[in-house]
Amino acid sequence: SGNVSDEPITFNTEEAITRLAGIAEYFLIHNRTIHTRCDDSVIQPREDTLTLLRRSRGYAPAPIKLPKKGRSVLACGAEIKNTFCLTRGDVAFVSHHIGDMENTETLSSFEQGIELLTRLFQVTPELVVYDLHPEYLATRYAKRLRLPSVGIQHHAAHALSCMAEHGRTGRTLAVVMDGTGYGEDGTVWGGEFLELDVHTYRRCGHLRYIPLPGGDRAVKEPWRLAAAYLSRTYGNLETLGIPFTERLDHEKWSRLEEAMKAEINCPPCSSAGRLFDAVSAILGVRGLVNYEGQAAVELEQIADGEEVGAYPFEIDTQEGSYVLDPDPAITAIVEELQGKVPTSRISSRFHSTVARMIREVLTRLRGEVGINEVVLSGGVFQNALLTSRTVSLLEEQGFLVLTHQAVPPNDGGISLGQALYGIYWEDLCV
Repeated sequence: SGNVSDEPITFNTEEAITRLAGIAEYFLIHNRTIHTRCDDSVIQPREDTLTLLRRSRGYAPAPIKLPKKGRSVLACGAEIKNTFCLTRGDVAFVSHHIGDMENTETLSSFEQGIELLTRLFQVTPELVVYDLHPEYLATRYAKRLRLPSVGIQHHAAHALSCMAEHGRTGRTLAVVMDGTGYGEDGTVWGGEFLELDVHTYRRCGHLRYIPLPGGDRAVKEPWRLAAAYLSRTYGNLETLGIPFTERLDHEKWSRLEEAMKAEINCPPCSSAGRLFDAVSAILGVRGLVNYEGQAAVELEQIADGEEVGAYPFEIDTQEGSYVLDPDPAITAIVEELQGKVPTSRISSRFHSTVARMIREVLTRLRGEVGINEVVLSGGVFQNALLTSRTVSLLEEQGFLVLTHQAVPPNDGGISLGQALYGIYWEDLCV
């Protein structure tokens, strides 16, 4: 069991020796061939339950009961942490972990997995469901199939995946926080408040947009997001007197600011994942990452669990939607850094701030629409500290809070939500 970074596991001897010879010094081989590649599952204990971070060996493709029977659906999942899902009657089979769909090797593994499960469970798909992002390899694959097809927005699929686990179909509130998802307005979404059921969704709120300096480059270099937030809040960064700005390459940042003003490769982004990245970089925890989510993971790890304070934030209303502005929290964080407050306390207060943002928006929405049930989904809710504090605050306010148990909150669970949408999509076609 081994692989080159970003490629699927190599599982036959000849291929392993060819592809891994530059990595492995020795190979231990066996005369028993491996039939199908399957990654290890990854599980995170959380209080009295478990959160699946990767649902694969030992869990997939165990069936998940759906609320009703419908046509057989193939749901193609997302780009990162891809899984696909097949349905038969009122049962969904979510595949093992495929991986990041960024190369032909992973696409081939994806196609082989679909061929295996359709044969294993004797399923002939009648409808294919895909993510709206036009460049996802999984989406391109779906559109090549000669089948009726329908797309669904990334974050709506996240919310539906949690609803599917709990057998919910009626109108529900949802908080979906992750790193990246294609928004229907053409921007990058990722800090979303939704009202939805299995047929439709409404975007009720989101984080205030921030430009992504350099586009996807900012995901791997969180210092860019940190500088963007600080620049929006303070303007001139050279006089702040905190370690981040003292280390910053101001000449390079000046060029990026010009690109932001000219709106060149700086797409607007409402991502909560990118906000966590920015705070991590501001605190000096992680300005460059080696793997997805590293900055946020390390920010959570340094948090002082005994600290319960929080920072201010603002909520505006624009076109009937709540817009959460974290800039007051960024200002407070800078002031505490200037006052030499330990970063462990700042990290903890930041986590509490996001939890309070969520509570405030949901409380307002409940007053407007009368819905008391909320699902939490998206990769940001892999963060055990944030999830625990959010659930506690919401339950204190009398909310019924549903979190993931059967599939991951990250993109590995999206295919289940897509499948649920496909099962009910035929209702809209009558």
